[in-house]
Order: sequence, then C-alpha cells, then structure tokens
Amino acid sequence: MGNDSTSAHLVEVAEFGTDSRYRLVHFEGQGWEPLGPEEFEPRCHQLFPDLDPHDPVRVHWADHPWEWPTWHPGEA
Repeated sequence: MGNDSTSAHLVEVAEFGTDSRYRLVHFEGQGWEPLGPEEFEPRCHQLFPDLDPHDPVRVHWADHPWEWPTWHPGEA
C-alpha cells in the first residue's frame, strides 16, 4: 500500500516548443528550468549523479525525445 515510488519520474521534459531554443525541464525537488541541448545531461548529472538521462523509467519526455527546437546563434 502507499505510493508507488517506482513510477515517479526524476526528470520530466515538457512539450516541444518552437519559440525558444530551450525545453522546459522539471527536476524532482527543484522545479522547472529552461535548458538547451548542451545543458540537459550536465544538469541531470549535477542533480542526480547516478541517473542515466536515457532511462525512460526515470526520465519522461512529453514528446519528441532528445529533440530540441531549431535555433541558430544570433536569433532572439
């Protein structure tokens, strides 16, 4: 009985957006953060050193896993 903690995601990545180079990422106990592709894995390891960012049980992508909005330097 009680809560089934094995189904809890440590990391949740929000829906794919096109208005930014970032995706919103929720880290358990931390809240939401906008992260770019180069920031995602380092931040995962910073907060959860033993987490495999590719573990679908602990990391949930709302859509388009491992895809990020197209962005080019110099764009707003």
